[in-house]
Amino acid sequence: MILADDMGYQDVGFRGSNILTPNIDKLAKEGVILENHYVSPACSPTRTSLMSGRHLIRTGFWRGNVKPWEEWGLRLNETTLPEMLKRNGYSTHGIGKWHCGMYTWDHTPAKRGFDTYFGLYLGAQGYFSHKRSGHVDLRDDYYDKDGKFVDDVRVDLQGNYSTYLYTDRAVESIQTRDKSKPLFLYLSYTAPHSPNDAPADEVERFASHIPSTPKHRKKYATQISIMDEGIGKVVETLKAENILDNTLIVFTADNGAVYGNKGSNYPLRGGKQSLFEGGVRAVSFVSSPLLKKTGYTNTNLHHVTDWYATFQKLAGDKPSQHSKPQLPVDGVDIWESVSDNQPCRDEVLMNFRDHSMIQDSSEHEFLAKRERPEVEEELGELGDDEFSDDDGDFFVIRWKDWKLFTGTYKVQAWTSKNSLGTAAKFDRSDDGLMGGGGKAGSGTKLFDLSADPREETDVADKYPDVVKTILEKIPGYKKKMTKINKRTRSSEGKRDGKWYPWVKNL
Repeated sequence: MILADDMGYQDVGFRGSNILTPNIDKLAKEGVILENHYVSPACSPTRTSLMSGRHLIRTGFWRGNVKPWEEWGLRLNETTLPEMLKRNGYSTHGIGKWHCGMYTWDHTPAKRGFDTYFGLYLGAQGYFSHKRSGHVDLRDDYYDKDGKFVDDVRVDLQGNYSTYLYTDRAVESIQTRDKSKPLFLYLSYTAPHSPNDAPADEVERFASHIPSTPKHRKKYATQISIMDEGIGKVVETLKAENILDNTLIVFTADNGAVYGNKGSNYPLRGGKQSLFEGGVRAVSFVSSPLLKKTGYTNTNLHHVTDWYATFQKLAGDKPSQHSKPQLPVDGVDIWESVSDNQPCRDEVLMNFRDHSMIQDSSEHEFLAKRERPEVEEELGELGDDEFSDDDGDFFVIRWKDWKLFTGTYKVQAWTSKNSLGTAAKFDRSDDGLMGGGGKAGSGTKLFDLSADPREETDVADKYPDVVKTILEKIPGYKKKMTKINKRTRSSEGKRDGKWYPWVKNL
């Protein structure tokens, strides 16, 4: 399973980009391109849905990203994807970005089903410094020969470009795997998420043909090309180890490129943090000799939660036979859909935000009571700005070819091919289609994606019966929502120049 971070829908060669991605292009063209693969519009919600097979309205991540200093995460009663595969005999190795919570040790990846984890707990860091807010967060987590958990913060690797490190560890994990067990490898690159770090010589090698404007696109392109080259090395290693023929490779971005920045979601509208197609329809494909049909673009509807259900079926997991209760899974088994182009679902909830589901309690499940000093929020650092707990309520869903927005939501426009558009219009009324009255984009809007994939024309007045049918789904989703606590923050996770979990479990 390979994830890219904040990668634009159009920023791959097979979609006509000027960014060099020959390895991704080859895998996609020889495999199956997933045209309607939906994710969440931000990092944590997508990753927690992938890890749990459950929608963000159930995991509590409908509020958005978990930030470095915040005291919440993917709840401990969730059975994670590596946890599920591990109980079915798999070796499980995680590499790169976690971003599912780290305020207790039990929320960290090697405590959630991974045999080993090499990467960062948080959502971003310097590619060379491996620091967030001046503190290092590059871990090498494993269990020693006596079964004792070891967390080694690799300060010795500072100065090494992290994308290279992740690729090297992936290659090593394949080469040194336990050959008596099947392997699950989670390769979660931080590229091309901010900061805009890339080696100067690699910018010249990969991006000399990229125009100098927009300002950061050369480095952005280089970040993607270095990741692409790493993916090629991983595939060559699988081939050299004679296991490629029995391997399923899944690639997806966690959300679209940041709007009005350096990536391109062309021809889609919007980007990261918006629920327009450019924010939630990810560049994605599957590649494997096990696929029944290959070399085409699959237009079936898929969601990131579906991989949990699919891997669960392929692994032969029987949840009732395990001591830990399996919470309801929202994903569906899409193997026949991606392998043989069979339809699988007709509906994907993008997000549902409801302030009535935010409770005043500051206590945490599974944790000892403690005092938590409030800390000042570091707004905007490394691309973390997003919805706050004070933003409006909304419900956004795709049903068949219809996409409905209702409530108060973030408004963004379009970006151009291989570049960017105007500055992002966040919650403004100057977009005549979605806004009005000096407030955020609001009201009920309907788009027919079969005729209008760019979400340019509101047809709600033309199809009132469709609007009524979709709005009637809201109470059913409301029943599935998980209440969440107001955000609490602490600076206790930063000490001795490193990041550490800071809250003790009961």
